[in-house]
Amino acid sequence: MKSLYSTKSTITGGRVGTATLSDSDLEVSMSPPGGNKTGNNPEQLLAMGYGACFDSALGVVKKMEGVSFASITETTVDLLQGDNHDYKLAIKIHVIANSTDLSTDAFQKVVEKAHEVCPYSKATRNNIDIEVTSEVN
Repeated sequence: MKSLYSTKSTITGGRVGTATLSDSDLEVSMSPPGGNKTGNNPEQLLAMGYGACFDSALGVVKKMEGVSFASITETTVDLLQGDNHDYKLAIKIHVIANSTDLSTDAFQKVVEKAHEVCPYSKATRNNIDIEVTSEVN
């Protein structure tokens, strides 16, 4: 495979530090979940990145399948804690279709194909519990 894009982040201070990118002027103040410090946490950034990637994959599948619809992709990331600092993530992706003639079942199949195509979905497969749902308005 050829590389289409590469970026590098630099983090100092972990969840209470700063995150920067090598190819952008973006700088994010990091803050732990539920804290009162101004900033963002890794789970928020994952939700945004995964959602954007999934929505783009959905666009690819729309072209592949020759279907048309407007949609909104919602991504929920849960940070879970078990015993003895056993942490893991769970992700829910919910896609809402508007302006389509697709049935609910047909639309869910398109969304599931996007889940097969999305690079984030491929990277997390069999590692993070992911629920993919949809609805047609």
